Amino acid sequence: MHKQSNPSVINIEKAATNNTNFRTTIWTGPYSQMTLMCIPVCSDIGVEIHKENDQIIRIEQGTALVKLGKCKERLDLCYTVQKGDTIFIPAGNWHNIINVGRMALKLSSIYSPAHHKPGTIHITKEDAQKESGRR
Repeated sequence: MHKQSNPSVINIEKAATNNTNFRTTIWTGPYSQMTLMCIPVCSDIGVEIHKENDQIIRIEQGTALVKLGKCKERLDLCYTVQKGDTIFIPAGNWHNIINVGRMALKLSSIYSPAHHKPGTIHITKEDAQKESGRR
């Protein structure tokens, strides 16, 4: 199970825009977790589903195309999002976030319950895929 973190106060926008890792887990509590992500231009998170995790994603920098759906092969809900926009993804929904802007896409993400081991850092998307077994 995930180890509980101490109470914290952080400027998420500043932390997210300073983050250069694909994923950095910055806080894990008993019922939720926050990560920061940096998605390079013309890259994406990759199509994924969290069967037991709700996820809330806030765009801190850049522009993205968000694709959502109940089927991996049919992500037919599409939205263009930018700084300040928030995406609410209930458990069991397939999704992908694609950087369609001209700069690195920076975002913050809350999982409930926690999804990654506390302190997880994936420097690249490939590191994240190796850990999850995706290719």
